[in-house]
Amino acid sequence: MNRRLSAAITAGVILAVILAIYIGGTFLPESALRADFSQKGLPPSASHIFGTDFLGRDMFTRTVKGLSISLVIGAAASVISAFIALAVGVTAAMGRGWVDHAVNWFIDVFMSVPHTVLIILISVALARGVKGMLVGVAVTHWVGLARIIRGEVMQIRGRQYIAASRRFGKSPLWIARKHILPHMVPQFFVGLILLFPHAIMHESGLTFLGFGLPPEQPAIGIILSESMKYISGGAVWLAFFPGLSLVVLVLLIDKLGNTIRYLLEPREAQL
Repeated sequence: MNRRLSAAITAGVILAVILAIYIGGTFLPESALRADFSQKGLPPSASHIFGTDFLGRDMFTRTVKGLSISLVIGAAASVISAFIALAVGVTAAMGRGWVDHAVNWFIDVFMSVPHTVLIILISVALARGVKGMLVGVAVTHWVGLARIIRGEVMQIRGRQYIAASRRFGKSPLWIARKHILPHMVPQFFVGLILLFPHAIMHESGLTFLGFGLPPEQPAIGIILSESMKYISGGAVWLAFFPGLSLVVLVLLIDKLGNTIRYLLEPREAQL
């Protein structure tokens, strides 16, 4: 099988799995998440493949719901971060020398502060919850992609057709819109997807620590935090299956990003 066709099939399968998780969790009825004390503390079985917690709630159902919440927050935060990175990277590379130095200084300042600390500060300042977590993750994950985009633009702006456009009197904004941004489409989308798993892990980790989503949300971080009370009693399934599901989801998204990067690479088209 052609390697590009194989990569396209792989990307399609991963997208289908992610979409199934999102749809399954989003349209899950509230009744599926209700407590049933007659079923509390059951280990994994045919009727409850992830077991139940000590309120009798099905762990598979809660895990799917939690993953769908992480997908929504991760997707929104990644899109916002990617657009910030695109705007900052293009502005730095296309602006005058002092603009580039100022933007690079701003990026260095952001990179000098650990993501986790900055997200916690932003989340607490915005009263935590979905809004605080979304804003915190979105405004802290753009710096790496911004530097990549800046480097790409720095290479492109030296091309002959850019110089020809300048001689014809085209403005920097016109050059950026017509020549620069179309070249940034592959880097933008691949960077967006690769930001996705980082956003999900930060959301889950900070929710686990108590700085993210509220306890009433069936988020993966909340599920793992609650499970800590019962692991010492032998209820390992309360943490194992949700944690494993989160890791698998993150690896799938990372694989999707690398596969799409492979598909968008022009020199791979001849394989």
